[in-house]
Amino acid sequence: MPVLPGAEPFHHEGGEVGVLLCHGFTGSPQSLRPWAQYLAERGLTVSLPLLPGHGTRWQDMQLTGWQDWYAEVDRELRALRERCAHVFVLGLSMGGALTLRLAAKHGDAVDGVVVVNPANKVHGLAAYALPVVRHFVPTVKGITSDIAKEGGVEIGYDKVPLHAAHSMRTFYRLLDGELPQVTQPLLLLRSPRDHVVPPADSARILSRVSSVDVTEILLEQSYHVATLDHDADRIFEESFAFVSRLAPGAGKEADAGQAGQQEGTATGG
Repeated sequence: MPVLPGAEPFHHEGGEVGVLLCHGFTGSPQSLRPWAQYLAERGLTVSLPLLPGHGTRWQDMQLTGWQDWYAEVDRELRALRERCAHVFVLGLSMGGALTLRLAAKHGDAVDGVVVVNPANKVHGLAAYALPVVRHFVPTVKGITSDIAKEGGVEIGYDKVPLHAAHSMRTFYRLLDGELPQVTQPLLLLRSPRDHVVPPADSARILSRVSSVDVTEILLEQSYHVATLDHDADRIFEESFAFVSRLAPGAGKEADAGQAGQQEGTATGG
């Protein structure tokens, strides 16, 4: 199936500091593209993959599960490690959960973690009904475009495929047991007014990880898809500052390139 316009993956070859960005459940790289482009413009090597089953039609997602989504970001992380001296993992919602598992499993190969409204659990009665209901009801109403900003749109599915949702629930339960293995510096940004993921998920994550270097930032003006919302610029700036603090060489290639362009302009006339 063709990829939905705007949902394509994004990659940029930059310097020795790399970042892997992971989008959310039923969403697409479009929700993180402005973030990825911001980091690319500052000289970082950027990988923003399209998760299997996403970005086409919801029926394709019914055939995938958490193992497929995790395998994709795991491959991308390994590729970045071959290319870069430092690698950071960044994610939104379920993408945040994927980054936390990468951190738990890869240890020192991950230099830091940035999560925005990370998910940790499927809540409510639906969670308990999923194992049975998914065999009779294929989908429920979608969760995309929870954005406060007027005109904000997230490219994704308008339905939640329940087989995939059941797999996601299994993944969250697995990850919860692995969170103590996360020791890397952690930047967590969350929206108090999130209609998809409750604040309890962030609180649970913060209470379970073993990271000592932890920063929590509230995104007061945004809903769930904060990367496309009023606080997007703050997310971009805070994440780049986080990366730059832990990998001081971050962005130096971009600075050198800009200096070279300015010098060329000054002497070329």
